[in-house]
Amino acid sequence: MRCLAVAGFFIAAMATGAQAQDMQAGSVTGLPVPRYVSLKSDRVNLREGPSKEHRTRWVYQRAGLPVEVTAEFETWRRVRDSDGTEGWVLHSLLSGRRTALVAPWSRNKAELFPMRSAPDADATVVAELQPGVVIGVTSCVRAWCRVSIRNVTGYLPQERLWGVYPNENVD
Repeated sequence: MRCLAVAGFFIAAMATGAQAQDMQAGSVTGLPVPRYVSLKSDRVNLREGPSKEHRTRWVYQRAGLPVEVTAEFETWRRVRDSDGTEGWVLHSLLSGRRTALVAPWSRNKAELFPMRSAPDADATVVAELQPGVVIGVTSCVRAWCRVSIRNVTGYLPQERLWGVYPNENVD
């Protein structure tokens, strides 16, 4: 088994089913709001408002980090991160590639989450992941997500991920 800490990146998909009913079309893109996206760059400014004149509240330094788009205004997107911090990001610094954080709410940073070879709690463990690791999300069906990190692909329960909605089908 391996402990991995670097993210892979994959293509976006939209929610279906019950979650899609709670979404509305964005006023600029027509894409669902809210929706998950990821940061495109290793340096992304989170601003207080939708312009470069607004003060920078935070600087993200982790390409691939998932964020949730909660609003759109011209070329700006209001986003929320896994800690609940909100602000505005220029749309060109966001990617539609789906990523997720492994159990960022876990208080035990030594806890390991098994990535399985199949979408089954009894399947072989192919890797163990620490809380907060960024992984690529390939698909989610029936409460399991197919995920990748570096050259390892496997499955994690959807409930252990921040970056996909409960019962969201990603394909």
